[in-house]
Amino acid sequence: MQLLRRGDVGSDVAEIRSTLTRLGLLPPADPQAPPVFDQQVEHAVRAFQQQRGLIIDGIVGPATYRSLRDATFRLGDRPLAFLMSQPTTGDDVLALQERMLELGYDAGRANGVFGQQTEQALKNFQRDYGLIVDGMCGPDTVRALRQLQPKVRGGRPQLLREQEQLRGAGSRLSGKRIVIDPGHGGEDRGVVVDGLSEADLMLDLARRLEGKMAATGMEALLTRGPDNCPDENERARFANEAGADLILSLHSDGNSSPNAQGVATFHYGTGNGASSTVGEALAGFIQREVTARTTMSNCGSHPKTWDLLRLTRCTAVRVEVGYLTNAEDRARLSTPGFRDIVAEGILVAVKRLYLLGKDDQPTGTFTFNDLLRYEMAKG
Repeated sequence: MQLLRRGDVGSDVAEIRSTLTRLGLLPPADPQAPPVFDQQVEHAVRAFQQQRGLIIDGIVGPATYRSLRDATFRLGDRPLAFLMSQPTTGDDVLALQERMLELGYDAGRANGVFGQQTEQALKNFQRDYGLIVDGMCGPDTVRALRQLQPKVRGGRPQLLREQEQLRGAGSRLSGKRIVIDPGHGGEDRGVVVDGLSEADLMLDLARRLEGKMAATGMEALLTRGPDNCPDENERARFANEAGADLILSLHSDGNSSPNAQGVATFHYGTGNGASSTVGEALAGFIQREVTARTTMSNCGSHPKTWDLLRLTRCTAVRVEVGYLTNAEDRARLSTPGFRDIVAEGILVAVKRLYLLGKDDQPTGTFTFNDLLRYEMAKG
């Protein structure tokens, strides 16, 4: 879709203004005035983006437009069902998933996407409560959901499921399937400065990480090669179809200020409570390990609702390794030895996740050779 920003006019802007007004983020417009994307609209868009875990730029692109559309739906507004070709999304789906989880049914991550796991949870609910078992959330099902008291109040039941699944996976890396996602690719070079491209650097980092993982007995799969650039939906679908345990998306950043520098990690989360707890833990481990080993600036871990984080069934983390627009970060990233250190830090962070705090070592001190010895001893 066409990007909408300050200064734009037309019917698309009128739709955006109307949606923001319905959401209480913008006062009603004068019906006689032309629909303009003015400063007030930009501020409202920024507020919405902050609420929804999106990039806060005041521009309405595909992700912000989808979220605006999703935010207009309330549970009961429309029938909900699983559609394989184009899954239904919206805040009504999110409300359904949260209600299922409260009632003790495993609808998967509450991400606002009506997938197969949500459908199965709904069928189980319908079967248990004597409703027609069709996996469709229509008026009768909505009525039953509203009448019943939840089995779980407070807490986060999906958190417990994620943690139990992680515990059941065991501490050994051998046999675990990891999808590594080097950002961009093909004609999309990402950030490019002084002949260095994000796409090439992240593919090299991904291959280094792949080699280290293979040495531990892990199965590492890359979402792309040098000549293709799947979109985020395709990358998420690849991880889901591969039955991945984790997906690690690798990027570097750019900024209009040459002073911006450092490492940041991102996990699924709306910023208002809903979060992938395991993703949050892994992002934190990666953040600490990479900054400890490289002394790069620590830009922290943050919840986001980007498609790759939202649409994957497994734990997903995105790592932004430095700013190519910063001379110091760029010089480091251009060095193969530095990329090898980053790959080691990411791998050790994954190991820390599965160790669950047992037999651990201080941050930045667990080496690749230590890890190999640990894996062989456990074998």
